Amino acid sequence: MADSFDHALRGAIRARGLSLERLHVKLAERGIHVSMASLSNWQRGRCRPERSQSLRAVRALEEILDVAPYSLAALLGPRRPRGRWVRAVHGGLTYRDVCEVHSKVDRLLGQIQNPLDGQLRWVNCMETVRVGAKRDERSVRTQVVFQARADGVDRHVAVYYCEDDMLPDIRRTSYCRLGRVRTEGGVTAAELLFEHPLQRGDTYMVEYEFGYSDDGPEATFYQRWFRFPVHTYLLRVQFEPDALPTHFHRTWQPNVSTPSADVQELRLSGWHSVHMADLEVRPGVHGIRWEWD
Repeated sequence: MADSFDHALRGAIRARGLSLERLHVKLAERGIHVSMASLSNWQRGRCRPERSQSLRAVRALEEILDVAPYSLAALLGPRRPRGRWVRAVHGGLTYRDVCEVHSKVDRLLGQIQNPLDGQLRWVNCMETVRVGAKRDERSVRTQVVFQARADGVDRHVAVYYCEDDMLPDIRRTSYCRLGRVRTEGGVTAAELLFEHPLQRGDTYMVEYEFGYSDDGPEATFYQRWFRFPVHTYLLRVQFEPDALPTHFHRTWQPNVSTPSADVQELRLSGWHSVHMADLEVRPGVHGIRWEWD
């Protein structure tokens, strides 16, 4: 299955046995005028459709080439931000600020052709980490509510990092479709496609889960990188009854150049879980660590 627009377009053209000249004519018959050079560049990956006329042409090509509706359009990211969206959101951090493996993350996002940052505001983030009886990480389930800062946003890229270089399964996605997935070392980047493009001010919720079918990595902490402010954040860590740590601390780093600090001691509940919750969360690295005797 093709995982990029140019590959999918090239394959569809080949399967139908149509020349670019014939495609050009068929589009013109529908009142859509796209140059031969543009069609050639699209299938070679030299540029991608962005203008409204070009996006109309993509939808028409899906019909002409007899492929599923939105199968080509879904492989296009949102229109590249211009104007104020090229500038960073106030208070935002780079991946270099919040993670040691920023170069890997940047490469994976480049492969997915992730649009420039800042188009989605994080309204709410809730996460549940499950730790197994062998003191290993079993799964991380995340639910996020976004609000669009601009028209046309239609996806989010979730990033997961395992310091032991173990790659998890993507067990589930809800309220979105799984798009392109790229991995390098212990980093996984997964594209989550929304049901429809958002208008500015719209909210949208996604859920996804990373997990391990076999033994997972040793679990002594969990951290979430926040590059932009978040209105609310809830992190819960669930333990097995026969494998309970004895000490728990909430941790915080404004950036990875600053050592992680314990900012609050946490208490284990009768349901064998510990949690942290906060409002108006600052960008940085937030998490929980624990110790066994």
